Amino acid sequence: MNTILNYLKLNGEKFDAEIAKAAGISLDAARKQLLALSAQGEVMSCYSMKMIDGNKVEGMTYRLSGHPPKASPGRKPKA
Repeated sequence: MNTILNYLKLNGEKFDAEIAKAAGISLDAARKQLLALSAQGEVMSCYSMKMIDGNKVEGMTYRLSGHPPKASPGRKPKA
């Protein structure tokens, strides 16, 4: 589980498949570990969808709790 936490700390929010590949474990094993980390409050999960080369990719994204994603570039509305 420390491998997953270190990976998320260095790389930010990632899909479960990307985490499994980087950790060198099966997708099923990664999902079980991520579920346990989520139950402990170490990571946050979100169902996500993105387009890659015109193909829709759906899955769960994970990030460390207390580490919000970086703001996207571009103009922001003024409050």
